[in-house]
Amino acid sequence: MPEHGREDAPSACCRPSSPYYTGPVATAASARATALQFWSDRKVWRIASRNTLNCLIGCMIGDIAMIVYMQAYHPNAPMLLTMGLAMAAGLVTSILFESSLLHYREGFEWRPAFKMAFSMSFLSMLGMELAANATDFMLTGGRVPFSDPFYWAALTLSVGAGFLAPLPYNYWKFKQHGKACH
Repeated sequence: MPEHGREDAPSACCRPSSPYYTGPVATAASARATALQFWSDRKVWRIASRNTLNCLIGCMIGDIAMIVYMQAYHPNAPMLLTMGLAMAAGLVTSILFESSLLHYREGFEWRPAFKMAFSMSFLSMLGMELAANATDFMLTGGRVPFSDPFYWAALTLSVGAGFLAPLPYNYWKFKQHGKACH
């Protein structure tokens, strides 16, 4: 019911005297400004990019090695099996690579380094692997020989997709929690 005949007056639950009043309602413009401010920290983007690149290197070592192995020694294997093995190999090598970085760069003992690499990076790695392999499969169908220049173009695009897919998550994780996930 409008107050004193005004249609734009707040309802009873939104008046400052109401027990349900929680303060001024945020406008869409202020919410956009806050979101823009959150996502515009260049320093955090650099940290997230470096961390994502570390993850990408680890993932691609195992992923590409498994694809090369499967194409060379098991060319008739089902594509789903090849992609699944490539993703698993990428996850394993990424965890090992990041554990090594934590051990040698940061001075962690091996067990805590492994635990941290696994617990903080697994979602990022999984997203990276899914994006890279899905892009590769959509572009090549998984059956393009290494000698074809299109294979290398598709690989470049799939690695780019693998980098970009987890980057916002890695940024958010560092910005929100002050922790790098790699």
